[in-house]
Amino acid sequence: MQQIRFHLDFISPYAYLAFEHMPEALEGVSHGVRYQPVLLGALLKHYGHKGPPAIPPKRLWTYQHVQWLGHAHGVQIQLPDMHPFNPLPLLRLALACAEDDGCINRHVAGTLLRHVWKDGGDPNAADRLKVLQDALTLRRDPAGPEVKAMLHANTDAAIAQGVFGVPTFGVEGRLFWGFDALPMLRAFLAGDAWFEGPAESAAEACASVPLPG
Repeated sequence: MQQIRFHLDFISPYAYLAFEHMPEALEGVSHGVRYQPVLLGALLKHYGHKGPPAIPPKRLWTYQHVQWLGHAHGVQIQLPDMHPFNPLPLLRLALACAEDDGCINRHVAGTLLRHVWKDGGDPNAADRLKVLQDALTLRRDPAGPEVKAMLHANTDAAIAQGVFGVPTFGVEGRLFWGFDALPMLRAFLAGDAWFEGPAESAAEACASVPLPG
């Protein structure tokens, strides 16, 4: 059974959509999933990217798009009261529940993603965070140094593997980025020969050409 490493940050609506749709998208294909929380802001900073909220027209499009995708795929979605928001309290709470390898289980990932993208409201409201914490089984202090180090290590490891955004699905050294990559991920898991064909080689050759200037 092939193992997928699902890199996610709870600030991403596309991570939520991918989480909810993945069981249907990969139905019938043998696989396991490990969920690895990372700090999206650190990925963007590393690569010099701007997130969608930093570009006003793209911000509006993103909120329209994710609601359409939810509608189209039967995933209930409600925008939070504010976005972007500081994801650190949620990331640290998740990692307080993590195994020693920095990964969380599907229950923890779903609880936190739905807290933001299904329930609406302010993700960081103190009363809501208290309810959320009480619903989870913590293994360590969310505000402690171990959790902070784990988030740093997860994010550094993701960057070292070439992860530049979320959601990203890693399997057998290959990365698939975004909600719309789920069909491609399924094809790879199912052994589609395309991945060993000329299109794949052409993509690698094109990507190796130095950029102008």
